[in-house]
Amino acid sequence: MGTPLPTEESSESGNRVRAAKAVAPFLALGLFDLLLLMGWGVDPLWGFAILPPILFISVLAWIGFKSGFITDHNDHGD
Repeated sequence: MGTPLPTEESSESGNRVRAAKAVAPFLALGLFDLLLLMGWGVDPLWGFAILPPILFISVLAWIGFKSGFITDHNDHGD
């Protein structure tokens, strides 16, 4: 009798996909920078020093986008 309402699972999955699409370019840029540094012959220890912050910030951004950190607040339009 009409269109079924979206469930929590489908909206949660949509948020995950949207978050992955938002974070993917930044993660790719960070990994490309890492590969570029390794290609220049920089000591591999620098790769281990640079990779954790890239991954950490990417995971934080993914969590932020997935949870809807802006649109879920009531004072968003004020």
